[in-house]
Amino acid sequence: MENCTHLATVATLAPPRLSQSVHREECTQCFDSQDLPSGVDVCLTCFNGGCVDKERHHALDHYTKFNHPLALNIKRKLKVKPKRDDQEPPLKKLAIIEEREEDKYEYTYAFRCWGCGGVELTGLSEDPKGRALIDGIMSSMSSARQSEVKAWEEEILACEHTLTLDQSSSQHIEASGLAHCVKCDLKENLWLCMTCGSLGCGRQQFGGIGGNGHGLQHYEETRHPVSIKLGTITAEGTADIYCYECNDSKLDPELALHLASFGININTQTKTEKTVTELQIEQNLKFDFSLTGEDGKALEPIFGPGLTGLSNLGNSCYMASVIQTLFSLAPFQLRYQSDMATHSLTCSEESPAGCIECQMRKLADGLLSGRYSHPRTDPAPLPLPLPGTENQQLPTFQEGIKPAMLKHLIGKGHEEFSTMRQQDSEEFFTHLLKVLRQDARKRGYPVEHEPTGLFQFGMEQKLQCGECKRVRYRVDEHDTVSLAVPAKEKGKDADGKVEYASVDIAECLGMLTGVEALEYHCPGCQKNVYATKQYRFATFPDILVVHAKKFQLVNWVPQKLDIPVLLPSSDILLLDQYLGHGKQENEVELPEESAGAPALPPFDAAAMAQLEGMGFPTIRCQKALLATGNSNAEAAMEWLFGHMEDPDIDDPIVTSTQPAAGPEPSAEQVSMLADMGFSHAQARKALRETNGSAERAIEWLFSHPDDMGEEPAAAGAPVSAPKAAGSKTLPAQYRLKAFISHKGPSVHSGHYVTHIRKDAPDGSSQWVLFNDEKVVKADEESVKGLKPLAYLYFFERV
Repeated sequence: MENCTHLATVATLAPPRLSQSVHREECTQCFDSQDLPSGVDVCLTCFNGGCVDKERHHALDHYTKFNHPLALNIKRKLKVKPKRDDQEPPLKKLAIIEEREEDKYEYTYAFRCWGCGGVELTGLSEDPKGRALIDGIMSSMSSARQSEVKAWEEEILACEHTLTLDQSSSQHIEASGLAHCVKCDLKENLWLCMTCGSLGCGRQQFGGIGGNGHGLQHYEETRHPVSIKLGTITAEGTADIYCYECNDSKLDPELALHLASFGININTQTKTEKTVTELQIEQNLKFDFSLTGEDGKALEPIFGPGLTGLSNLGNSCYMASVIQTLFSLAPFQLRYQSDMATHSLTCSEESPAGCIECQMRKLADGLLSGRYSHPRTDPAPLPLPLPGTENQQLPTFQEGIKPAMLKHLIGKGHEEFSTMRQQDSEEFFTHLLKVLRQDARKRGYPVEHEPTGLFQFGMEQKLQCGECKRVRYRVDEHDTVSLAVPAKEKGKDADGKVEYASVDIAECLGMLTGVEALEYHCPGCQKNVYATKQYRFATFPDILVVHAKKFQLVNWVPQKLDIPVLLPSSDILLLDQYLGHGKQENEVELPEESAGAPALPPFDAAAMAQLEGMGFPTIRCQKALLATGNSNAEAAMEWLFGHMEDPDIDDPIVTSTQPAAGPEPSAEQVSMLADMGFSHAQARKALRETNGSAERAIEWLFSHPDDMGEEPAAAGAPVSAPKAAGSKTLPAQYRLKAFISHKGPSVHSGHYVTHIRKDAPDGSSQWVLFNDEKVVKADEESVKGLKPLAYLYFFERV
């Protein structure tokens, strides 16, 4: 220690500030953690975490790049916990109880100077300055914890309707067990209207709780906003309270007073029914894909390169299923596994934790190297046996790696993906591609070399007037093909759940590419006519992602239906018959729209697919997108719910004769977008198209990747259509590579897993199930049963 020339800088070092990220749990460039024998080095200048592995040496690389010599090495070892007593009562709430780290782990610390070749500074740990640095680092909130939600319990607040409740009448409500719905005989799941005292049954709930929705019907007839679930009232003043106007659970601060109007003394109430939250928790705890085969034996955990699990970060299974699937594709492996050390030293970001490129490379190394794929050594046993394995020795799964840094970056600034709520895996897939393309453009990487191009293809739309027979063609780029799956009820099972008839995927493709009639103002005939619209593939992608839309709108909430989609027995799709051929020699093109009736803008394809998949008519979806910036399905859905009663909601769209472009954007806005890798012409056009909104302009740019920003050509000037990504080469033959499955009533709840086909050098293949950190050999019979119920299919071109 005495020979270290950098000790003088210790006096200038300070513990981390509250706003600083402290990467003490794992390296920012690989998944080596403080749980490994070598531990993690935390830079005492910027608090970056670096591994000390001899091959990767990211702590040394950090010193080489930034000249921060001093670091604190942190190692921890899990303390052995006593086995849980079988007689202990089960947990009642889905909540994370924060444990103190010192109660769970034993820590050791050592100071190191990388400026002196990594020599350990033996006396600094006892020095008051050294102790202050250790205490500051260990007491600060780690970077991983900063990006997590502290608890799962939803915070329920009052709303204007519960605060200003107008009770128009008072009446006595019959005692529990005698009261029943005013429109049916149900005596359970009853909701009391807090305005007039009407009793209505609720909607059918998880766990077989009956309901005919008469409480909701009462609200639709009277617009009385607030109801309370009778069986959930407690003497402590809690209950299930729902506001139909807000469409959410709410709090009533004057609950006792309001209930007294109906002769209910809150002090004498006893809870007799489960709350909606309890029912959802109960159902969520059952949402797990079987880890047993058809013979009842536990499926075999497997380990090695490409077989690393992803630990659930809290409702992150939608992310894990997509990431595992992407990194099973050779172009993604090649792109992010190659030349990792060079990028580490040349990365222009302040910290690897803030660099998408670094985090994608880190994830590739973590998933594909096999270093982290081994049976867990945690001495604590699994808390519960797997279903069907009570009498078997429990399998030992792996710990899995935690992609917390990437999740934070991908979700940063996004209203949904920045939260810990469950999300739709298809929406995450398209969002991830958008973020990766944006980052590649920012770094100047050739777009044609990016693996995100694997999924791009062109969809040709042919519009033909029913009278003059003239045509117009348009090609839009997509990353997924959304197939509507028709719901054909065939009966109910023993539990009363509706069962649906199987649908062949060829029928779904036929619906997508079939001819559709619509009302149209023909610019050639100059009148309203009936026209036909038909979609075909303009080009085919290397990886075809099929999104099976199995939804129906129930009380304005999209619910997922378990409709089996049958694939060919060989898992091979041949799409030659669905290829479009563009304008033919004998076809006459429709003239451009006249100034008095300008054409509608192209609608965001992903948003349209999401809205139409929820059951909304096309004309309503288009109006909603036009009213909300044509980019955000969620904003459009809110607009739809607020305009359902508009008398002209289904009338044809009347377009303005004014130009759609907004005011000329400021130089600062243009420069900001140009700094992200777009040209000034692209930036100006995007800002004009979005009325100067920088956020919407970015969305517009990535939904119009081929628009270079040139102004429209003068009348009569030839306009060349951009070339769509993908290929027209035939045969267009695809083999199923992976499929993402989901259990639960909605894509925003439940659980996602992915099955991936792993091909061996000898030509054989094996399906592998990735269920968060659990990676097992999939049972062939189970795969056959799950394949038709999948949500996303990934087909690889052969």
